[in-house]
Amino acid sequence: MTSASPAVSGHVAVTPGVSPERHRLGSLLIRASTLLLGLVIVLQSLYALGYTSFGFSNWQPVLIAYVLWSGALCWGLVLRDGEAGWRAVFVLPAVLFTVALVIFPTVFGLFIAFSDWNLQSANGRQFNGLANLRQLLADPYFWNALGNMVFYVATVVVQYAIAFGLALLLNADIKAQKFFRVSFLLPFMLSPVAVSWMIGKSMLEYRFGPVTNLLRWLGWENPSLLTTPWLAKTTIALMDAWVWIPFMMIMILAGLQALSKEVQEAAKVDGATGWQGFWQITFPLMLPVSMTTIVLRVIFQLKLADIVINTTSGGRGGATDTISSFIFREYKDRSNVGYGTMVAEIYLILIIIFIALLLWATNRFMQRHA
Repeated sequence: MTSASPAVSGHVAVTPGVSPERHRLGSLLIRASTLLLGLVIVLQSLYALGYTSFGFSNWQPVLIAYVLWSGALCWGLVLRDGEAGWRAVFVLPAVLFTVALVIFPTVFGLFIAFSDWNLQSANGRQFNGLANLRQLLADPYFWNALGNMVFYVATVVVQYAIAFGLALLLNADIKAQKFFRVSFLLPFMLSPVAVSWMIGKSMLEYRFGPVTNLLRWLGWENPSLLTTPWLAKTTIALMDAWVWIPFMMIMILAGLQALSKEVQEAAKVDGATGWQGFWQITFPLMLPVSMTTIVLRVIFQLKLADIVINTTSGGRGGATDTISSFIFREYKDRSNVGYGTMVAEIYLILIIIFIALLLWATNRFMQRHA
């Protein structure tokens, strides 16, 4: 019995069940629509850059061309590939959605990043080449914010240790277990903005805050928790940890509850103490969950901004700034769209590199301890 092989017509491989005419029509539709979309994008880009006087007043025609191209691409795939085309059509909307809302804004951001564009200037956007990049490399405030991010990300290790301890406590057979679970999750239910105002702007307020008044009563004459740089960064890290430790705790708790009880009971029968059972059985078995939790938490930590903005606004000289809060202030306080976008694009590249290295190191660590 011989397997069916694709028919060949005019040196073009045709999918079984698809006629050569239908295959050519689908290919033509895909190529023509792609060419049309490319021409519209190039034309509008040249017009926006000032290289031609022919173009559209806004980017709406490009969006319309993209939607039409998406429909033509789906139709062309079905015509050209038959059943395989239908399978591709089911995946294609997610791909097109990602292109429209992730890749296109990133590429368009590069277009803005190489521009001198200040909203307070009457000149509008003007191409300035590598000027923004040179400014970034020589900007001490950017490097200070990047150094602060190293500190904030490093606190994730401490958060993980606390979260693991709380998860072990909630996994144990203790009284009022459900009450403690809900209580520990409460901070995660609050918005970081609400936390920054509730704690940073109220409880830690320098003159009348209850925490600062308590510290004065205990003998601290000048409890400047949000003005002294190292104290301010530590305070922000504590508020951030208070919000996010429950997230790590609940993920670790789910992993602990999925562990086999028989293995742990066997260790006890063999005479292992609680400490030995944790390090030799529980912790190694929890490594996949732990690594996933840490990676997710690091990704969230890299976006830290709201608590910093609401409590210290970056601090004197950007003492408590993160990269995200630094970008926010470039937009809001200085209206510097071009430079702020350059910082955002460079930070995105750094995040991609860092997360890729973190995932690689995590994979190597997991393989070594498998």
